[in-house]
Order: sequence, then structure tokens, then C-alpha cells
Amino acid sequence: MGEMGGSVIVILFCLLLLHPELSSSLPLCTNSRAPFTPKTPLAFCPYNSSSCCDSAQDLKLKKEFESLKVSDPACSPLLKSILCARCDQFSAELFTVESETRTVPVLCNSSILSNSTQSNRAANDYCARVWDTCQNVSVFNSPFAPSLQGRVGVPVNSTSSKLTDLWQSKADFCDAFGGSSVAESFCFDGEPVSLNNTEILPPPNGLCLEKIGNGPYLNMVAHPDGSSRVFLSSQEGKIWLATVPEEGSGGKLDLDESNPFVDLTDEVHFDTIFGMMGMAFHPDFAQNGRFFASFNCDKVKSSQCSGRCSCNSDVNCDPSKLGSDNGAQPCQYHSVIAEYTANGTATSASSKLSASPSEVRRIFTMGLPFTGHHGGQILFGPEDGYLYFMMGDGGSSSESGDPYNFSQNKKSLLGKIMRLDIDNMPSPSEINDLGLWGNYSIPKDNPSFDDKELQPEIWALGLRNPWRCSFDSERSSYFICADVGQDEYEEVDLITKGGNYGWRIYEGYTLYKPLESPGGNTSASSVNSIFPVAGYSHSTVNKNEGSASITGGYVYRSMTDPCMYGRYLYADLYAHYLWAAIENPENSGNFTSTQIPFSCAHDSPIKCNSLAGSSLPSLGYIYSFGEDNKKDVFILTSNGVYRVIPPSRCNYTCSKENVTAVVTPGPSPSPSAANQLSGFQNKFVFFFSFLLILSSLSCNI
Repeated sequence: MGEMGGSVIVILFCLLLLHPELSSSLPLCTNSRAPFTPKTPLAFCPYNSSSCCDSAQDLKLKKEFESLKVSDPACSPLLKSILCARCDQFSAELFTVESETRTVPVLCNSSILSNSTQSNRAANDYCARVWDTCQNVSVFNSPFAPSLQGRVGVPVNSTSSKLTDLWQSKADFCDAFGGSSVAESFCFDGEPVSLNNTEILPPPNGLCLEKIGNGPYLNMVAHPDGSSRVFLSSQEGKIWLATVPEEGSGGKLDLDESNPFVDLTDEVHFDTIFGMMGMAFHPDFAQNGRFFASFNCDKVKSSQCSGRCSCNSDVNCDPSKLGSDNGAQPCQYHSVIAEYTANGTATSASSKLSASPSEVRRIFTMGLPFTGHHGGQILFGPEDGYLYFMMGDGGSSSESGDPYNFSQNKKSLLGKIMRLDIDNMPSPSEINDLGLWGNYSIPKDNPSFDDKELQPEIWALGLRNPWRCSFDSERSSYFICADVGQDEYEEVDLITKGGNYGWRIYEGYTLYKPLESPGGNTSASSVNSIFPVAGYSHSTVNKNEGSASITGGYVYRSMTDPCMYGRYLYADLYAHYLWAAIENPENSGNFTSTQIPFSCAHDSPIKCNSLAGSSLPSLGYIYSFGEDNKKDVFILTSNGVYRVIPPSRCNYTCSKENVTAVVTPGPSPSPSAANQLSGFQNKFVFFFSFLLILSSLSCNI
């Protein structure tokens, strides 16, 4: 599973507690990137602590402001503040309304102040103030006279640059520029947006689980047809189609272990650290039957396992100098993404119960420099439909710390999250010109559009070994990845376009000093590193001899356990606790963590074994999490498949639970409460306090 373990070093303090100010990497800027602290202070716009602008963008805004040629001393600072709102850390929300991009931010006015979650300075009606101050001021190339005119208001003279010539009244003007934002939470009042702290809801009393399958499985994906079926896969390379029983019915996962949906074991190289790492089903799978597998192959055993080595001259790496790793030669093993089909005699792929193990197309092949840290998860973006591919830094078991600095090398695909268009195939000339590693196109808005030095596949960089990422099913802008640590810290990151998550400059919040650096170093001052929003130090879970390795989960969006709603769940591979993290203020990207107690229902369909000398269920190693079409969350472990169920079934108290409705066999309650919490009113993502270690084993997956 790529290396999911690290050596044990007991650190003397908890860096997360010492540096809470570092735990922010959202909201998004208008270019989908996270705000950052500019290396060079901005000279024009007042956004230097957390900004969406660098000094070049700041200078561009200054020139744009000068081109307005505003001479009125009262109107001039208002227009400057409006232009500079592009640098606000909430600019994506200020400038995007109902999927339309604006030239002017949402201006606070009386129609939305009551719904705003901003600080109470919003009592001033900024839209009215702009009108009253600037209505008769001539503005050259006015930002208030673009395409919004044709949609709202009645312009009378499009050649004039006075507001009174463009809009009939203050009401028309504020209908156009002071309407509510997507979240009905954000508006601009002339100052950088700030939020009120909201009351942090108390954590759940406990998480109740039931065991419904034996496994073990490494991946779980909901069937794209919206049914109660899911796909489960093993590290060896088999995929099964299973039906999930109704909660409370006493049923188990319905699948035939002897009859997999597809068996890819002939292609997959499987051992402790290799195998089938991920699977993804096309959003239109129910119609087109397309699905994809991410796995490892061994070129010594398979003639089809042939690809470029990730250690090459493009990244200033010579494979002949790498040496062997666990007896393997550099690039003996490869990471592969291949496409398969479930089309055939059935009328639709949705009704197919099996698929052909023959590859339709090889999407991606890359030789690995060493045997560890190769991630491998794949998933489709819920909004854009592109394929995201998580890749570790290719680390060696004998040389820790990404010695060749692959994660920071913009031409290397190691230590990266990639974003690929698998629906549009490139021409041979595109593959050569762009230096692509396979059969896919590059989405036009990948960050290489802005950074020509970046390999075009890359969406985010600076990861060590991302192990289980997910999109929040109700806020697709929240793309959350757990990244396995080295010696001190396991982290959770909010992934944004072009984001650099610091490895190997940083491990967690502290500068990392590699033992060897044949690949050179990257200075901390040369990049805008984005710090984790949550995580845990190894000293927290390694109170006894053992290891730490994070396993990422999901933002809980089911109403099966209403007290867990909106909380992000994750775990450690070895440790025997779960965590949840909550965001406060809403929409801020700042998180606090809580350990969540858990137990197994006495009426679990499959009896839960207990830890020796404890009433806690023995989960074994926590490999992964899953989510079905009802948004129920599952935990995939070495001991089986567990589902989160109503807390009352474990005698936990949840004030939001309708006990009678929950314990009655039948469908899970409909998420009516979730529907009432629209948009960014749902801004609860949760992360976690910390565990005890269960095992003295180390793991290099």
C-alpha cells in the first residue's frame, strides 16, 4: 500500500497545539488555490497575512485602479477596496454567484445582512454606500458596466461611466452587485472578510458499529447507478460486486467470494507492499461500462510491465546510481492505471454481474525508483469528472526522507496528486510535446496553465504518501487527503489546485532535515507551503513500541447517526481509536479534533471479536474507509467490514436521534436535516484527537 509506516521517534511536544494558526488551507481563491502568506509584502492591497495575491498580482491591480482615473477623494478608496477584494482569502465566494463569475464582489447590503455569518460590522450597507458616494463620479472602464447589465437592472447609456447613467436607481444597482452569495454567508463591506466564531457542537458520545462482512478489502466504491450495491476490491487484484443490507435488518453483505466481478490477479503483482491499490468507476458506468484499476506490476515477471522510469534525466536522477531496494532493482516495479469494460451482452452495464479481465487501454505506466511510497488511489472528481491519481514520493526503505527530493521536483510525478482527462485521448504529438506518461489528455485548467515549470498532469505537490483521499459529498471544493508521515507527524490536508503541502521541506509543521540529499534541497522560503488542517504526532500513538500510519476517511453525510453529521472521520492503521474534526468558524479552514469512542452493537449481524482484556471490538488494521450511495460510512479492516449505525444501538445518547425510527428495521432515515443545511451552511469537517497503539509491528505499505 505504498509505505504506510515510519520509524518511531518520541517528540517532546505536540506541534499542532503549539501552532494552531497553521491549520488553515481553505477557503479557495478564485483560481481554486488556497490563500497563502505572500513572500514579498503587498504594496497596494491590504492583504498580507492570508492572501490570494502575490506581488505581481498586487501590481496588476494597482495599474488597473490607476486606469479607472478616479479623481473623487471619497469614491477612490471604495473602488480600490473593491478591486483589492480579489486578494481576499474568501475571493472565490465573493466573486462567484450561482456558478457565474463576477467582475465585482458581492457587496454587503440590507437584503443579506441578516443571513451573514460575518462579524457584526456588516451592519453598514456597503452597496448603498458605494452608490451614494460614487453615483455621479466619472469612472473610465467602470467595473460596474460589464455583462451584468444585460442580466439585472435597466442601463440607459452604456457609453457613460457614471453609475447614474448605467443604472436607474440604487435598488437596481444593488440588485446587480449586492445580491446574496452562493452560501448566503459572504459579502464584501470594504474590509478583509472575517467570520464570527460559532459555537462548537459537542462531539458525539460514541460511534456505534456493526460488522457486516469479513474481507479483508482494500477499497470500496459505491455503484454509480445509485443502487444499494458497492464494489469491493482486494490487494491481490479481485473486485466483487456486493449488495449492502438495510441498516437494522440483521443482514450481511451479499456477495459470492468465489465469483468476483473481475479477477485481475494475473496482471497484479502482489506482496506486502504491492498489489491493486485503487479502483474507480466512470461516472457514466451504468451506461458505458468503463472502469479503471490502479495496480503494481513486475517487469521481471510480466512483459506488459514496461514503462519509463520515474528516475530519469528530466528530474536529474540517474537510476544506475540508486542501488537496490529490498533486493529489487530501480524501476523493476511499476504503477499502472488500466481501463476495463463491463459492456457485453447485457442491455446496460448496470445489470452486468461480471467484466472481462482484458485491458481495454493502458492509461498510465511509471517505473518506481524504490519499493515504497507509491500511493495508488484513483477517484473521479464529483464536479469535473476528471480522474485524480494519488502518488507517493517513491521512498526507499533504506533511505528515508525522499532523498532525491522528488516531491518538490516539478517535473517528477512522485509525491503528487495528478488530474487526468481520460475521456479525450491525446494525439501522438501532444504526448511528445507535453511529455505525458500515458494515454490521457490534460484538463485545460490544471495548474500548469499558470506554472509552465510544472509537469502538466500535476494538480498538487509536496505529498509524502497520500493514503485515502475523498471529496465531501456536499461540498465538492473540500478535497481531503491523509498523508503518511515520516518520523514525527501524520497529517490531513485540504487539497487545492496547485497547492504545495511541504514535504520534504516540512513534516507536519516543522522543518524536516533529510539524512541524505543526493537530489538537492528546496528552501522553505522558495515555496508557499500549505500546512495540515489536522493530524497527530507519533508520540501520541506510540506510547508503546509500535508505528503510526494515517488512514484517511470521509466527511460523514448520512443521517443514520445525526450526531456525526458533517464530521470528518479518520484513523491510524495500527491504533485502535477514531477521530473526528470540526471546522470553526464555518468556512474558515480551521479545525479542531476530538477522539471518538466506539463500540460494536450487541446485535451485529456478524459477531465482533473483542480486544484481549477489553470490551472494545478488535478491528485489526484499519486499511481504508468506504461510502455507499446512502452516504453511510464503512470501515475496511483486516478483520472485516464495519458500518456506522445509529448510536442508540450501542447505548450511546444522541439528542438528534429519533430512537423509535432508527431501531426499526427498514431504510435509513432520509437526510432531511442535511437538505436544510445548504451550501456553506454545512461547513463542518472534522478531525481528531489521538490514539493508543495496538501493535508493535511496523508497516511499509
